Amino acid sequence: MEKHREKELEYFRIGYSYGGNQYWFRSYMMRLGGCGAETACDLSIYLKLYKGIDKAYDGDASHIKRPEYVDFAHRMKKYLWPRLTGIDKTDTWIDGYNKYLNDRDIDGIEISSFPGNKPYDEAAYVLIDQIERGLPIPTLTLRHKNKELTDYNWHWYIINGYRIEEDNKLMVKAVTYSEYEWLDFQELWDTGYDNKGGLILIDL
Repeated sequence: MEKHREKELEYFRIGYSYGGNQYWFRSYMMRLGGCGAETACDLSIYLKLYKGIDKAYDGDASHIKRPEYVDFAHRMKKYLWPRLTGIDKTDTWIDGYNKYLNDRDIDGIEISSFPGNKPYDEAAYVLIDQIERGLPIPTLTLRHKNKELTDYNWHWYIINGYRIEEDNKLMVKAVTYSEYEWLDFQELWDTGYDNKGGLILIDL
């Protein structure tokens, strides 16, 4: 499976922002709970820019302005709107994004869920495989025991890179709130709670 010790995917910027940011959105509920829609927007732009799926995003994916991105997010809200409990299941996200793809007449994209209650070793395998195939991973984390990961509580974000350190620790590049950081994937995966999120896997 392992082809590299590390791999980072290309990604887009909006001005100085690394990807989008839900804090830009126009409504309070979207700023509070629009991370699912934001993740779908970022994935759509990536699919157009780096995978040649032109219908995934209407605008110029190589020169996105912040107002254009915000408009796009509020169109995506139709499919992935904030709920009282958030989009707290991967299947809910998949259903919404599939409706978006269908409305855009986009074929040839299969989306599946890798549940958060699966063993870490299996999750590491599918994550590396997905990145190796050049596909970012929309990811949902629910409650987490580690207070240092508070920003990822009940949150959707993108993983778009990995590296394996000398002690075989798997680090992943997590993208959210206009920036990225490297996280220990085993720690991220083992939330300490029974109710878990999971990974969204894309197959072209």
